[in-house]
Amino acid sequence: MATVLALSCAAFAALAWYAASPHCRWRVLRGRPRAMRVAAVMLALLSLAAWVHALGAAVGACAMLGSLMLAAMALPWLALGAGETD
Repeated sequence: MATVLALSCAAFAALAWYAASPHCRWRVLRGRPRAMRVAAVMLALLSLAAWVHALGAAVGACAMLGSLMLAAMALPWLALGAGETD
């Protein structure tokens, strides 16, 4: 259960960072970049805590970074595939 929470928090943190970016292709997510950055940091820390709880300190930190970066790399491709243009 902790790994599902950690993975979903990492994915939502990446989504919040993408929404705060000026390169965000989804119009629905734009508008409050400062709030999105704060939410992204909080979700990333929650993800880190959940991964560390599930796997231990060293492996949890690596798993958090890996899941966060995987989601962050996938979001622009998902936006491109969805057909959103500016």
